[in-house]
Amino acid sequence: MTQPDVVVIGAGVIGLSAAIAAQARGLSVTVFDREGPAAGASAGNAGAFAFTDILPLASPGIMRKAPKWLLDPLGPLSVPPSYALNIAPWMYRFWRACSPARVASSTDAQTALMDLSKAELEPFLQQTGTLNMLRKDGNLQVYESQAEIDASLPGWAARERHGIEFRHLDAAGMAELQPGLSPRFTHGTFTPGWYSIADPKLYTIALADHFRAKGGKIGQADVTAVRPDETGVKIVTAQGEQYRAGQVVVAAGAFSHRLARTLGESIPLETERGYNTTLPLTAFDLRTQVTFGGHGFVVSRLSTGIRVGGAVELGGLDLPPNYKRSQAMLGKAQAFLPGLKAEEGVQWMGFRPSLPDSLPAIGRARGLARVIYAFGHGHLGLTQSTGTARLVADLLTDERLPIEISPFSPQRF
Repeated sequence: MTQPDVVVIGAGVIGLSAAIAAQARGLSVTVFDREGPAAGASAGNAGAFAFTDILPLASPGIMRKAPKWLLDPLGPLSVPPSYALNIAPWMYRFWRACSPARVASSTDAQTALMDLSKAELEPFLQQTGTLNMLRKDGNLQVYESQAEIDASLPGWAARERHGIEFRHLDAAGMAELQPGLSPRFTHGTFTPGWYSIADPKLYTIALADHFRAKGGKIGQADVTAVRPDETGVKIVTAQGEQYRAGQVVVAAGAFSHRLARTLGESIPLETERGYNTTLPLTAFDLRTQVTFGGHGFVVSRLSTGIRVGGAVELGGLDLPPNYKRSQAMLGKAQAFLPGLKAEEGVQWMGFRPSLPDSLPAIGRARGLARVIYAFGHGHLGLTQSTGTARLVADLLTDERLPIEISPFSPQRF
């Protein structure tokens, strides 16, 4: 195998977007993945480009809700008892990231990456022949009381300061926008700048097809180590094979910290295990994505079905799936959308790579500048894929970066 300029480890939406961006700079690129394109969280997410979702998960608001949520094993945030000791150091860092000053800094950084990602999105879709998959149907966040919407207002004020458009609605306004909501929801907020993709798996596969058509190579390999080499970087697989590249991009999602460890770096990456159920398109007349924030899940309309999913289970990579979580969300969705038909659903669980301050790791490895990290986007991987790809391509080619990336430093912990 000829040594490529770049090897990207990970064929999810982040890895493939970065590979395409590097390829467009004239670099020869090979992608390695354990299973192949769109095998992980890039296949089963809600399909949203959530550019208005600038507030970090790590925040004072989530800390107020967390004790109540953690008491419900099927609730919006849970930690399996068998994983509690493993997650404790991460949770401590998460708690520290919830201070007002750190939330303000994280929000500024998140906004900059969101703005870059939004600016890069349509040109990237045009370049890859996927623009026809983009939808601009917005998002409706719903609330069950005046107290609940009042509690959300500081978050909306922060979005307003960053120029994000939204409008608050009463029950009649919500019914006009999205008929069929339960009357228990008395208020809502609509954000028109919330985009989505027709189907995240089909989109990621289309990126792989475009990458191959432009001469890129995708190989199935379980990469277990990245090491310095006299001509660049050595890539070692579980099968004992060795490859070399001029530079390497680590975009292996929830498994990325294991590769960073082979370079002597300890990065506190954890796994938000996300669950969903995808129903037939005839299950409900869904006109916009609906977020049930108080219950930690969304309902999305894809080209392939109605997807009910979300919540956060901090359970690592090795525990078996708990599909009772999917069933619990689906039961709530039926109560919240009384006309929803819940038959013929397909369940899914995937790993969302998450860092304690809700920001991704984007930057060079310590002591080995030829390795670039691009992982830890949590539930915003699709959203931030094009902005991350732009930053990675600029790092690979030593171009001037369009935003300050020190808040995303992999060494910030």
